[in-house]
Amino acid sequence: MSIEQTVLEKLRQLPLDKQQELLDFAEFLYQKITNKSSLRSVRGLCADLKVDITEKEIAKARKEMWGNFPRDII
Repeated sequence: MSIEQTVLEKLRQLPLDKQQELLDFAEFLYQKITNKSSLRSVRGLCADLKVDITEKEIAKARKEMWGNFPRDII
């Protein structure tokens, strides 16, 4: 007997509310595997915002953020 047949057999033995729970769980598992493959980069997610940050601007922001960081701790 295949896994699919076994699952269907068990599904048919469950009360309706438990069948719904099983369906919800199956949809959750499906979402988990489909979302992993559709991950996008941060740049791609922000593309519609029309924000163009240069490497120079990033370096400046890093310098401002870390400029006063106490070096004696390192």
